[in-house]
Amino acid sequence: MRSNSSSVAPFARAVVIVLDSAGVGELPDAARYGDEGSATLPHTAEAVGGLRLPNLEALGLGHVAPIKGLARVSPPAGAFGKMRERSPGKDSTTGHWELMGVVLARPFPTYPHGFPDELIKAFEQRIGTKTLGNIVASGTQIIDRLGPEHERTGFPIVYTSADSVFQVAAHEAVIPADRLYEMCLLARTLLTGDHAVSRVIARPFVGSPGHYTRTDRRRDFSLPPPAPTVLDAAQEAALEVVGIGKIPDLFAGRGITRAVHTHDDLDGMARTVQAMEETKRGIIFTNLVELDSRYGHRNDPQGYASDLEAIDARLSEVRDRLRAEDLLVITADHGNDPTTPSTDHSREHAPVLLSGPRVTGGVNLGVRETFADVGATVAAALGIPWRGPGASMLEAITSEGGRRS
Repeated sequence: MRSNSSSVAPFARAVVIVLDSAGVGELPDAARYGDEGSATLPHTAEAVGGLRLPNLEALGLGHVAPIKGLARVSPPAGAFGKMRERSPGKDSTTGHWELMGVVLARPFPTYPHGFPDELIKAFEQRIGTKTLGNIVASGTQIIDRLGPEHERTGFPIVYTSADSVFQVAAHEAVIPADRLYEMCLLARTLLTGDHAVSRVIARPFVGSPGHYTRTDRRRDFSLPPPAPTVLDAAQEAALEVVGIGKIPDLFAGRGITRAVHTHDDLDGMARTVQAMEETKRGIIFTNLVELDSRYGHRNDPQGYASDLEAIDARLSEVRDRLRAEDLLVITADHGNDPTTPSTDHSREHAPVLLSGPRVTGGVNLGVRETFADVGATVAAALGIPWRGPGASMLEAITSEGGRRS
């Protein structure tokens, strides 16, 4: 534990962008999770004949891992490295919590054979209706399979995945989104103790049999973090914390002063740019979920690549708006290799790219021992008192003392 506070904050704002699932290669313990050989960005690049990511390339992503299409520019405009996840697990909640300084001692519970009958019966009693499913399934596949029966009976669809999630899907014309949210909140009150899953997820969809599509009215109902986060510390320091995308949901709203809903990843980038224009001091924290939810989970490397390239194109708008006192952090929360047979998250290193007018380009940050180094760096940059996990990278990236590639 160490204090990262300083009397004069060298930065006024930290913009943290999480490319959801953009892992760069297996962690040493990947085999324990069935993820040996996973490498989301390198394998995606190979599958599509190379990625075109000029902004991420300029910041040093090509130095983090061999990614077809990306050069090892010399010197890159940013500092670069990769990080190990110290917490057990490979889900979004675990990854984001660790990024902001909460390292878990044990993983969230998972249900590879569905939820116990007594839990489902208790949920049905709470919501006043039967349910369908209770299996491990892809979200798009299960609504295609059970959607017609759901429309006929009115029963919501319950399913899970390899992650610690209790998902409830319903057609918006059968169960309106607000009622679906109420059901998920009731599930959240049941899923405690030994069944304290990381997230209960509302999955609204529309359309007709054979043509169902999920809507952007998804909501995640997470457990609150079990310990203070850097976001909490920022709020206590009277700084603004803007959570964009699913960030507010992942932290159960804690430590967030303004929540911004997004429709898709490009909207997430647009909202980030807007927040940079409106926020003078504090943290702008963005999650770009469609890389994971729309492409990684569907084993669609072409879609993954296209979305990533579109995000990269919009990244120039973020870089153009960086002020002298801004720190930009780009990272990930886990992997989801779309080229493997699995449709689940993968246990991978996360890239970390840091840039801004005051950041020394070309600094090789090596392999960090925990995602929490991001939170510790943000705290140090903003002068926020922080005695939690993580080692700040601030000194290395703001002096000539860092290791250069």
